[in-house]
Amino acid sequence: MIKTIIYGILLSITFSSCVSSKLYDDLKAERDALKLENESLMSRLDGNFGNGEKYTVEALQKEVEKLKAEKTQLAMDLAASQNNYNRLKDSYDALEANSSSSLTENLERNRKLLEELEAKEKELLAEEARLSDLKQQLLERSNRVDELESIIAAKDAKMKTLKNAISAALTSFEGNGLTVEQRDGKVYVSMENKLLFESGSWAVNSRGAEAVVALGEVLANNTEIAVLIEGHTDNVPFGGNGNIKDNWDLSTKRATAIVNLLTKNARIPKSNLTAAGRGEYAPIASNATSEGRSKNRRIEVILTPKLDEISKLLNEI
Repeated sequence: MIKTIIYGILLSITFSSCVSSKLYDDLKAERDALKLENESLMSRLDGNFGNGEKYTVEALQKEVEKLKAEKTQLAMDLAASQNNYNRLKDSYDALEANSSSSLTENLERNRKLLEELEAKEKELLAEEARLSDLKQQLLERSNRVDELESIIAAKDAKMKTLKNAISAALTSFEGNGLTVEQRDGKVYVSMENKLLFESGSWAVNSRGAEAVVALGEVLANNTEIAVLIEGHTDNVPFGGNGNIKDNWDLSTKRATAIVNLLTKNARIPKSNLTAAGRGEYAPIASNATSEGRSKNRRIEVILTPKLDEISKLLNEI
């Protein structure tokens, strides 16, 4: 095509006699330039210039073969990727189905666990309420125990004071068949019969009456004290005269005689006094000796604090 153009131009130049020399020169220069361009293009096409080997038929065929190989490889890679995708998708679908089933089972198991948890929580709340109630009861009982201990301590102190008052009032009699002691929260005044009675008699002698009257003065100042008078004998059978059946009867009459003497003090409440005969059945010494039998023949005045407050507290605990 380029040759045809060139020939056309030459013919035009030949047959145009009216063309100026300048125009001729211009056309000639243009022709030469076109010729050079044509040669360059042909050289490149034929592989005779620079990197023209890339554009040879052989090079292009090799490029085509290379591209075909790459296409084949890409197709294989695509197929492998597709297979891997399908495998992964199948695995995913199976896992999803299995997860749905497991999720349903887990939800049911979790529902049961929640129900059990709620039941345990209710039991826990009930137990907490019960413990709170028990703590309150324990606190109340502890307070009552403290109060009880305080009352007992106060009564012990009161009985100690009473014991000291009796000892002071009966100082002249102590050591002469009379003892005063405090034990088990009580005060015991023990008077041997030789201080109070003649042998086989239940009438209080003058010396014994002085001791009983002195004791009564202390009791009159402590009207909250319960007074138990016990009569005791040895184990020698009663052999005297009079309206006495036995030692038990004699011990009772002697206890009653002391009560009658105490009641002469109007300040002593009669409701505080109790007489009891125990005969020979509560000895404090052996009856095998005269000394032991002498100790067993006695009147015991047992002074006990009234325990109304303590009993009330004990019933509340």
